[in-house]
Amino acid sequence: MTCTVDAPREEKATLVDPLLLDNQLCYALYAAAHRMTKSYRPMLERMGLTYPQYLVLLVLWETDGVTVSEIGRRLRLDSGTLTPVLKRLETAGFVTRSRRLTDEREVEITLTARGRGLRAEAGAVRKAVMCQLNLSEPEVQALRADLNALIENLSAAD
Repeated sequence: MTCTVDAPREEKATLVDPLLLDNQLCYALYAAAHRMTKSYRPMLERMGLTYPQYLVLLVLWETDGVTVSEIGRRLRLDSGTLTPVLKRLETAGFVTRSRRLTDEREVEITLTARGRGLRAEAGAVRKAVMCQLNLSEPEVQALRADLNALIENLSAAD
């Protein structure tokens, strides 16, 4: 695949060295993701959750009773990464795992009452993180749209 990236003439002067750390989009995304996860950590710990477990619960609060493969597709995680997270959620009493009656090869994940009960607390967690971001809801939506487009572009390259 051939790809040429030329900056407009006025931008070329500011991009002195494309290999400087501060000029790396990958680093900015990495650092932002790290800081975002760190912002969530203390609040999630009080709920008895890790960040990956929280992401799984977000999927289940949206649609309960989905398969491991569907959760993996939504979170862009393979089953080898997801299975230990699901086992810990089950051990903590937040979800149950069971074979689907229609296809025993598929494992269905269902929220328990305890897992459903965490949803209200999660709303407060999101609100607290939003305050730390110091961005309006429309700014967050625009940033998320840009990041989703980036994810799709990178996924298309696979």
